Amino acid sequence: MNLISESQYFSPVIFFKSSYKISNIVIEQCESYQKLSFRNRCQIAGAEGVIDLSIPLVNGRDQKALIRDVRIADSLPWRANHWKTIVSCYNRSPWFSFYRDELEALYRKPFGYLLDWNRECLDWVLRVLGMARTVSGTTEYKPAYFPDEGVDQRGKWLPKNRESWGNETPRYHQVFEERTGFLPGLSILDLVFCEGKNAIRYIQS
Repeated sequence: MNLISESQYFSPVIFFKSSYKISNIVIEQCESYQKLSFRNRCQIAGAEGVIDLSIPLVNGRDQKALIRDVRIADSLPWRANHWKTIVSCYNRSPWFSFYRDELEALYRKPFGYLLDWNRECLDWVLRVLGMARTVSGTTEYKPAYFPDEGVDQRGKWLPKNRESWGNETPRYHQVFEERTGFLPGLSILDLVFCEGKNAIRYIQS
């Protein structure tokens, strides 16, 4: 079975939960870029609540280029800033030190295209979770898919709807939960740093 999804920057936990029983992930490469999504944004937990990590893009977020042609504004220090924020938020989490070196190495690698960066993030998470999946990309844009072609989840998970995922998001202990309460729908990084090798059990639940 295929799951068709837009390209995402360290997708929210719910993406991996919904794709757990899916064998093939197909990334939409032929759509026009859309802002206010997880295409160039991920959300993590900070001491004051949710923090947005947003990747700057060449030509800005209002462009209508195909997602496969969207370039990262890598002249800006976004990689160093994102990594600094991640360290600040998770250096006290139970599993951060276990993944720190390889993830820091990922953030040091330059990427020209957003699609390539997001694919690298997806591959890293699938490996960490032990989810062996075939990942491919679309070769043409289809407004909709027939049921026998796969599960179309493009545009289903949006940042503005994050709080409504409470009943669909597994609960686990977060770093700042005593201060902020449980924050549903965060990036998979939050679950991985808090639960490590047990993260897959929460996705299965």
